[in-house]
Amino acid sequence: MSSLTWLRVGGSADYLFQPADEADLATFMAGLSPEIGVFPMGVGSNLIVRDGGVRAVVVRLGRGFNHIHIAGNRVTAGAAALDAHVAKKAADAGLDLTFLRTIPGSIGGALRMNAGCYGSYVADHFVSARMITRAGKQIILTKEDASFAYRQCDIPEGAVIVEVVFEAASGDPAALVQRMSDQIQKRDDTQPTKELSAGSTFRNPAGFSSTGRPDDVHDLKAWKVIDAAGLRGVRLGGAQMSEKHPNFLINTGDATAADLEGLGELVRKRVFKHSQIELVWEIMRVGEPNPEKT
Repeated sequence: MSSLTWLRVGGSADYLFQPADEADLATFMAGLSPEIGVFPMGVGSNLIVRDGGVRAVVVRLGRGFNHIHIAGNRVTAGAAALDAHVAKKAADAGLDLTFLRTIPGSIGGALRMNAGCYGSYVADHFVSARMITRAGKQIILTKEDASFAYRQCDIPEGAVIVEVVFEAASGDPAALVQRMSDQIQKRDDTQPTKELSAGSTFRNPAGFSSTGRPDDVHDLKAWKVIDAAGLRGVRLGGAQMSEKHPNFLINTGDATAADLEGLGELVRKRVFKHSQIELVWEIMRVGEPNPEKT
């Protein structure tokens, strides 16, 4: 799994299934033994796979699920479509989904995590989603079903998201493109985008993302409480909290999953000791630890 995640760590999965299309996925799910677990995976941008690997079928969606269609003010995107591509194609059509431009990963993961930044979230634009259940049946997820919260969305256990429909406000294409360009510049100036990372490590204790506005308050941002605890740049093995942005956990080149998760837990412990704030992981952690290290 190390070759499939942005952090480049992780042991092997029992099985890897890459469906050609939705029919292929439904047939596979219907025929899979109920005793075998299913782990849907996007591009691995927000994921630590532990060193012992995953005791399940990893379902990884590819080209058969990366379509982007626009009709009126609605954008329909396959779950494997990259967030950035959806934002750019929408902007070209004069639709504002610019908040997706700087979010790493694919649309399925963005829905599952109710991804957001600059004051906008998936929940604000979500219309519906189609998914294939563990039994191989197609179901529709509505906004009411989703029960959105900060970095949360209710998805049936084992179900695989295949398509998401968004609604977006109209805007001038040139202005939308310029806004995205400004956002990319700001991101590159403040985040370690050239390092092996998985985006933000912990949720903001404030319970919302950065707004991007000049009056944005940072007291209860994860990076701020980590920095206040003296943990900017702290290391464990090959893992490090970024010097540039202390809420980014990076693989300096030879980290194991145990290094990364261990450093994250160390940060959580020290932040709590310093400020009595309990950080919550934003990065998903799955799989088994390396049995040789336990």
